[in-house]
Amino acid sequence: MERREFFKRGLEKAASHSASAISRAQEALRWVRPPHALPESHFLVTCTRCGDCISACPHQVIFKLPEKTDRLAAGTPALDLLNRGCHLCPDTPCVTACEPNALRAPDAKDAPAYKLAIATIDETACLPYSGPECGACNGSCPVPGALQWLSGGRPVIDVEKCVGCALCREACIVTPNAVKISTPIPGPASG
Repeated sequence: MERREFFKRGLEKAASHSASAISRAQEALRWVRPPHALPESHFLVTCTRCGDCISACPHQVIFKLPEKTDRLAAGTPALDLLNRGCHLCPDTPCVTACEPNALRAPDAKDAPAYKLAIATIDETACLPYSGPECGACNGSCPVPGALQWLSGGRPVIDVEKCVGCALCREACIVTPNAVKISTPIPGPASG
């Protein structure tokens, strides 16, 4: 192999690894962090991956991201909102358990609600949109006015009020689930 070819292959391999690392980092952004998490870049630096917030969650919604996720995000906590809803505990045990303060409660009691994720209703999957009554998600939302009911008993989510806790998703009885959850982080990773 000629010297030029050797360096060319080396650069191609380095570029491939860099692109792969960027892709994995963007994929990690798809995960929803526990309540009151610092912005992602600060969170990744501050979180010690101790797991105390995971142990403190009384509803077992927080889990540790696996090693295959990304080198930077591996071992950090995320919410399992596809299977369970965050109960928005008033005493925020996950935040209290976080010694390094990667999770920080707002200073003021009247601070705006923390946006965990974005919840939307898939009208093609939601039973009341196709005819039969349901109401399984009725009463599941802890945020006043976030889950509203249209005439005919059809639910609608007010995205301005909804914090994305996914309790309505947890209550949904259809498969596939009629409540879709996505990350609140804008950009290419929010798809």
